[in-house]
Amino acid sequence: MQIFKDKVILVTGANRGIGKSLVTALLNNGAGKIYASCRDLKKMPVFADDRIVPLQLDITDIKQVARIAVAASDTEILINNAGTLSPGNILQGEPSGMEKDLEVNYFGTIKMMRAFAPILMKNKPAIMINIVSIAVYSPLPSIAGYAASKAALYSATQSVRIELAKKDVTVYAVNPGAIDTDMNKGSDWDMPDPDSTAIKILESVASGKLDIIPDVMGQGMYTAWREEPMKLSKIFSDLYHVEK
Repeated sequence: MQIFKDKVILVTGANRGIGKSLVTALLNNGAGKIYASCRDLKKMPVFADDRIVPLQLDITDIKQVARIAVAASDTEILINNAGTLSPGNILQGEPSGMEKDLEVNYFGTIKMMRAFAPILMKNKPAIMINIVSIAVYSPLPSIAGYAASKAALYSATQSVRIELAKKDVTVYAVNPGAIDTDMNKGSDWDMPDPDSTAIKILESVASGKLDIIPDVMGQGMYTAWREEPMKLSKIFSDLYHVEK
């Protein structure tokens, strides 16, 4: 995938899950330098590659975001992967969990987009990739706050795509279904591993596909939604009431 060869790339939430797998896949595809960020560098895996520059970053902290924008001003590809998931439904779930999901998944990612858009425009042609979720189409009530935050992020991603379309910055949205990561620990769903998912994401970006669903489960949900939105709502309703 020549599109990533020799590029300077920043990946948020690089310490685990899809973020960690994206870093490995990018290294294997010739990336020139990767800024790998997470909130706690003690939790950053050892990638054992001189191209890795670890960065401590909490994307909800505007001062940290500004500092990283200066430190990584040569970034050509920004991958906004950092996120969180708080279980709970809308009517009875803890409001603090919903607020956290919005703070990280939506407002935190917006902070990154605003800070790095000028950098990407300067280093064009450039790429922004936002890891969103298949839940943007119809939320599972048990993670309704998370779904709402990701739906908001998807809308913002589409807006930024239009804003940057004539600035030589291409904006991609990735809407995976459930992936076998720490975020879905304990689930008995048949989930793909993050390594294969990361490769499919990069392949889709390389092919120029702007809206990416990298897994079979996510594609099935999206197909149901396209046929009739209530089909996906019914799938999630059945899941929710079986859980109850």
